[in-house]
Amino acid sequence: MELNRELRESAPLFAALGDETRLLLLARLARGEPLSITRLAEGTDLTRQAVTKHLHVLANARLVEGARKGREQKWEMNVRRLEHARRCLDTIGRQWERALDRLKTVVEEGD
Repeated sequence: MELNRELRESAPLFAALGDETRLLLLARLARGEPLSITRLAEGTDLTRQAVTKHLHVLANARLVEGARKGREQKWEMNVRRLEHARRCLDTIGRQWERALDRLKTVVEEGD
């Protein structure tokens, strides 16, 4: 089934989104400006090494992309990948609504 395969392949995406630190990094990148690891770590208790580790998880899930700019690597959010996550959640939401509608019908017919 195509839908199940698409959702299964999205598991790393949702696993990456399931971490508070990674969500913080994505929120900073959502401002639209490519940022260095140093800038991403500013004002947090995170070390550059920790930021790097989390960025690699996000990159493996294709949520961020890094590009070398001079001596630094700048990171950007991949908005298309977040849109994909939203579509997956919309699909799951529609399935849930259909399941609730079926349950409601069964319960009402039982009365």
